[in-house]
Parts: sequence; structure tokens; C-alpha cells
Amino acid sequence: MKYLIVGLGNIGPEYAETRHNIGFMILDELAKQEGLKFYNMKLAWYTELNYKSRTLYLIKPTTYMNLSGKALNHWMQQLKIPAQNVLVLVDDLALPFGTLRLKPKGSAAGHNGLKHIEATLGHQDYARLRFGISDHFPKGRQVDYVLSGFDPEEQLELAPLIDRSIEMIKSFATIGTELTMTRFNK
Repeated sequence: MKYLIVGLGNIGPEYAETRHNIGFMILDELAKQEGLKFYNMKLAWYTELNYKSRTLYLIKPTTYMNLSGKALNHWMQQLKIPAQNVLVLVDDLALPFGTLRLKPKGSAAGHNGLKHIEATLGHQDYARLRFGISDHFPKGRQVDYVLSGFDPEEQLELAPLIDRSIEMIKSFATIGTELTMTRFNK
């Protein structure tokens, strides 16, 4: 069984620890825990994880957030992975900070990375792990907010939330979306 795990974010040091890059941060920690190294391949940083008789292909698109669908689609085709075995890790303004929610499909909810994936694939039928970043920003300052770092209080909670996200990724690949939702979504 093959799975494509796509962490959304933006390349470049100026974006490294920002809210919008939580997808990258989760995959970086997973790779670190498993002793893996990412390689710069076509349209993405890429590595593979063998876990319980499954292969998880981890990618961090190098296309920038607004063109994430290009990398996702390339690797889906290249690796012949069906949409039901794709999981996208994404930040979510609509969820309170620290809320982790796995969904089997759904709308882009205004997220430019998800909008591009949806437009590229022509459907919304792929799982996504939404990482709540909250929406504590003044009107009209959304871009500044998502491209800023986590607050000191949030940083204290970040490591356990990333670890829980990693548990959810592994669960998705082993027991599927529905059982993972039952087990982890609150």
C-alpha cells in the first residue's frame, strides 16, 4: 500500500517557522524521528518512509503554497497513488489553535493551497489534516498573521501537537480515514 503525504508550506528561510508552514514542520519532525532525509526532486522536497508494510511518500512542494496542486498532481501520477491514499497537511484559520481535524474531503475554505489542489485535481476527494492556527488577527491582516511565527505560548504546545499529527498520519496509513477520525477528532 502506497500513500502520498503532502505537507503544505512555502520554501525559503523567511517562511520556515510560520503558521502557514505547519505542514512542512510536521513532515520535518516525522523525518527527524524516523532518521530520514529530504531530497530536492521535481517540484518538491521528497523522502520515503516504510511503516507497517506501507510506503509513505512524504513531499513538501517547492512550488509555493498557491501552486501546491502542481506538485501534488505530479507525484500522484508519478507514484500511481489514488486520491483516497493522499493526505494533505494544512494550516486552518477557522479552527482554534491546537485543534487537529482529519477530514476525508471538503472545501478549500479559502485556503489558497487547497484551492489550487482542488482546481488541479478537479475534485475535493482527498483527505486533509487541518491544524488549527486560530484567527486572532485584525481585520485585513490575515496574510501577515499566517506568515508570522507562533506566539511564545503556542510554541510551548507545538511539539506535542506535531507529535499527535504524526500519530494521525501513521493511523491514516494503517487504519484509514474513518477510524482515525473516530480515534483522534474531538
